Amino acid sequence: MITAIIHNQEGKETGKMNLSEAVFGLKANADLIKQAVKAQMSQARIPYAHTKTRGEVRGGGKKPWRQKGTGRARHGSTRSPIWVGGGVVFGPRKEKKFAQKINKQMKRKALFMVLSGKLRDSEMIILEDLKIKEAKTKKMALILKNLQSKFKDLNKGLVIVLPGKNENVVRASKNLPKTETLRADSLNVVDLLSKKYILLPKESVEMIEKNYSK
Repeated sequence: MITAIIHNQEGKETGKMNLSEAVFGLKANADLIKQAVKAQMSQARIPYAHTKTRGEVRGGGKKPWRQKGTGRARHGSTRSPIWVGGGVVFGPRKEKKFAQKINKQMKRKALFMVLSGKLRDSEMIILEDLKIKEAKTKKMALILKNLQSKFKDLNKGLVIVLPGKNENVVRASKNLPKTETLRADSLNVVDLLSKKYILLPKESVEMIEKNYSK
């Protein structure tokens, strides 16, 4: 088992917690993590770029001039790709699929590797509990200020992982720069890697070990 220090909301150490090696004790595999990141980002990609073919461009129903006798090249439609305002050949189409597949086991293992790396690099903060009576930014900012003595680079980004719905914490964190909230049952590699630190209440750690290590 791996042990991690637990802090309270005042930034003081209150004890230690045993963590599962299967979740928080894996060695990093850069290729697997990269594959998981690419798969997630490709699935979120929306193909906005879309060009029209000659059949989709409006107009061009009438033959521009007669077939013979004008001395000009024959044309059947002004919507031809060689005309200005005509259709586009080999342009980007919104029907293209960018999604890349990755199986569940690989995706889960990449997530564990990211969590393990955060713990190993002392970029994971475990709290005894995270409760705010009022949904005010200054309340959440005070908690982070208390933790800043131990974790100096909190201003470089923080992901708060909540065990369940907590509207007060979510609303109190919204206006804090480079701070994001996630549910423990919907973690993903991209969001965890986008910020330097992860803050988890003790209950979130227990939920991650229970839900993801099946």
